[in-house]
Formats: sequence, structure tokens, C-alpha cells
Amino acid sequence: MNTVLAIKKNMSQVFTVNGRRLPATLLQSGPQLVTQVKSQDRDGYWAVQIGFGEKRFKNTSKPILGHLKGALKEDKKAPRFLREVRLDKEESFEVGAKIKPSELLESGDLVKVTGVSKGKGFAGGVKRHGFAGGPKTHGQSDRHRAPGSIGQGTTPGRVYKGKKMAGRMGNETSTIKNLVVLKVDDQTGQITLSGVVPGGPGSLLLIKKIGKSKKQYEFPTENASAQQNETETQIEVEQPETQIEESKADETEKEEKDNAGKE
Repeated sequence: MNTVLAIKKNMSQVFTVNGRRLPATLLQSGPQLVTQVKSQDRDGYWAVQIGFGEKRFKNTSKPILGHLKGALKEDKKAPRFLREVRLDKEESFEVGAKIKPSELLESGDLVKVTGVSKGKGFAGGVKRHGFAGGPKTHGQSDRHRAPGSIGQGTTPGRVYKGKKMAGRMGNETSTIKNLVVLKVDDQTGQITLSGVVPGGPGSLLLIKKIGKSKKQYEFPTENASAQQNETETQIEVEQPETQIEESKADETEKEEKDNAGKE
């Protein structure tokens, strides 16, 4: 079991101890509810179905509620998302058990994230596939973003399937590999990943662990930041007192000089 379901929140940034700034994406995860367990003998392969999120019973169809009858014991809400995760070997999972993201992921893990990319609508070949377009000079006035030739003439007399042309862009399953887990919050279930992930805010993502990162990042802890704030406040409090003492010493020196001059 190496897959976690999460929802994309927003982009952010984090700073290391050395002051290096890293782009990061914040994901909201939570307990993964085991709703079904498949075995090699009965189903032909090993897999586990997990649920994530919350949805009211009245918004859930009766067939889904019947499928979740064994998993939902005391909960009054059904999971919003259901996904099946393939396993390489048999593992002991019980229907109705909950798995925390911190049990599967930790800081420094290398993951790949799968989601549905943002839909861009109908787009031309230049935007969709990165075509260079036609010549920009020598009398060309309307071929700047044209696709060019799309095939031969009599033979084959048609356009081959899969030809890169204008069409619907985005809204496709996309996977980003080799992202590093920067932080996993055990209390809130928030996951911080390095880099960008596909999809917009609120979209579902599948995070799969693929190894360990060779890059090691050190981040300032909460205790260190609290101590730093305390030292800064102490300096601010102590600074006016030193200024008062210096001003008093200056006044005494002036008075001594004036008295010496009068004598």
C-alpha cells in the first residue's frame, strides 16, 4: 500500500534553513477508509479500494450505500471519492479500517502525482502542440499560426489517425513524477510537495510513493522560530534602555566640560 488520495489546495513556498526558497503545493488529505479488499484467489489480483472525503447519505445512491455497508459502521457520511489501488502481494487489510497519510508517507519520500489537468477548451496547433507557425515575412499575412501540411495527396488520400491538429486541449489524465514530500502533518492531514501538480484547486490527486529522494532539505522547526521571535523581542526591549544610559552618559560629560570651562 503506497498510494494516498488528496485534494489540491493551492500553491505556496517554503524556506530551508540555508534560506533557499522552494516552490511547493499544499494538498489536503485525511484518513483513507478501506471499503473493499480483493484477493488473487477470488478476483484474480490483489487490490484494496479506499475512500476519501465526505458526502451525505442523501446524496449517495443506494447501490453505493449497499457496497459501503460493511465499511460504514458508525459514520453518518459516505466517502466522496472511491479509488482502487493495486497491490504487488497480499496484505492484511480489514474493511472499515482507516489509514492515516502519515503512515504511508514521510518527509523525503519521492512520489508521482496523477490527476486531471485543467481544461483549456478548443486550441490551435501552436498553443496545443507547440507548432512554430508559418513565415512572418515575404508577404505572408494570414499563415502565422497555420498548421501547415497535414498529409500527402492521392496516396494515401486521407489524414492519418493521431495527426497533431487543432482540438480540445487539457482535461486529460496527467502524471508528474519525481516530486519530493516536504512535510506531512499528522494532525491536520496536510501534505506539502515540492513543485507543481496537475489540476485546479479542489481536484482529486493520487499520490504514489516510488522511492526516496537523494536531496535532503532541512527546514526550521517551530521551536527554533519561536526562540528567534523571543530573542528579537528581547533585543527590542533592551535597546531603548541602552540608548537612555548612553544619553545620560553624554549629558554628564557635557556638564563636566562646561564646569571645567567656567573654572
